[in-house]
Amino acid sequence: MIARHWRGWTKPQNADTYETLLKTQVLPGLTKIAGYRGGFVLRDNAADEVEFVVINLFDSVEAVRAFAGPDYTIAIFEPEARRLLSRIETTAHHYEVRASTASFSSG
Repeated sequence: MIARHWRGWTKPQNADTYETLLKTQVLPGLTKIAGYRGGFVLRDNAADEVEFVVINLFDSVEAVRAFAGPDYTIAIFEPEARRLLSRIETTAHHYEVRASTASFSSG
């Protein structure tokens, strides 16, 4: 299993809107990709900006490529998401999951 890790930051006034976009559009859209196994949205509120960490799980690098394209290290954004983000990591990091006590469903 591959974990795709990415971070982005919003202004506090955009954080709830961005989180809603992730939960209602981005993550559900990923479920249509063969080999997608779920994901996490992590949020850290600070006074001047809000950091989001998004971790998506895929069966393989090939499944990641089905989502992100041949150069799968490039960060992928919905146009609306890009407008809400004030700062971004331009690349995503990928890790082989070596151990987990988590249980995931396909839905």
